[in-house]
Amino acid sequence: MGHIHRVVAIDGPAASGKSSVARELARRLGFAYVNSGAIYRAITWDALQKGIDGRDTERIAQTAEAARISCRLQNNESHIVIDDVDPSEHLRDDRVNKNVSRVSSIPRVRKIVVQNMRQYARYNDLVVEGRDIGSVVFPKTPYKFYVDASPEVRLRRRAAEGQRDEIIMRDRADSSRPISPLIVAKDAQIIDTSHLTIEGVVNEIIARLRQIGLSI
Repeated sequence: MGHIHRVVAIDGPAASGKSSVARELARRLGFAYVNSGAIYRAITWDALQKGIDGRDTERIAQTAEAARISCRLQNNESHIVIDDVDPSEHLRDDRVNKNVSRVSSIPRVRKIVVQNMRQYARYNDLVVEGRDIGSVVFPKTPYKFYVDASPEVRLRRRAAEGQRDEIIMRDRADSSRPISPLIVAKDAQIIDTSHLTIEGVVNEIIARLRQIGLSI
């Protein structure tokens, strides 16, 4: 598999602030930023765009396996193109919001996404955010964080983004799925972002990374 670069894993539930934190942390460290959720959203959008019912997990898996999925870095951020189509502006569409939890629970889809994320780590130092990065995708990295916030704060953040997906339903779906559920990796450091700014969280993570020996 070749040399694996340094990976900082940022896990957490929906609207915990992990995307903003991970993006800013990557910028500060000079690492590449990988958003695993965006890859699942792109696959979800692609299946729906091809007329597949969001409940038809078998066809979604077949479509994802047959699609030409190109994961590359642009401006040090992960970017996905499927069958030469860039779905970036559609990743937060309502229909994607409604179906992404189901699509991301399909084992064959998860396998594709995990392979893509591990491929990034062959060539770059990464900050990767998601729900199972520290527990499943990069279990050997010593740099694991679980970013959380109270449900009230997360609902407020979601509303401020103009998002309408149900926080409680997403939590239940993400935590109870049999494949790669949302869990706190046993060696992850937990950070509550409820009353911290993005910069405050990033500063806290950088301080802890220094403590565990990441040369920054």
